[in-house]
Amino acid sequence: MTKNWLDEVSWDDKGLIPVIAQEASSGDVLMFAWMNREALQKTAELGQAVYFSRSRGRLWHKGEESGNQQTVHEIRLDCDNDVVLLKVTQLGHTPGIACHTGRHSCFFSVYKDGQWVVTEPVLKDPTTMYKQTPGKHDHE
Repeated sequence: MTKNWLDEVSWDDKGLIPVIAQEASSGDVLMFAWMNREALQKTAELGQAVYFSRSRGRLWHKGEESGNQQTVHEIRLDCDNDVVLLKVTQLGHTPGIACHTGRHSCFFSVYKDGQWVVTEPVLKDPTTMYKQTPGKHDHE
């Protein structure tokens, strides 16, 4: 009997696993989020990123409010089976916007000389990206 691939994942005590989304073409790290078993299975089935929102307590298809979806090219599991890496193409805007702040990447602040410095521009006003109130964002 073949073992179910989802059973090989080391889920945390809440049934979640951390996920890093990396842009396939550039190697840029776009965002960090969470998945539960259903989200990971749907991501594999659809070829689109589906995450679990801890603040909403439900699945969310990346871009369901903003339109900034992620096509998934590859799903990787780290050596301890407790972190997932998605290699994605960020859709919805050129260049792709992964962050709810309207930036390409959620990792836009760099520590320099004792402070955080914003290094990436806002590509699109976040108030125009969301169908609903942007109080609960994709990465939560």
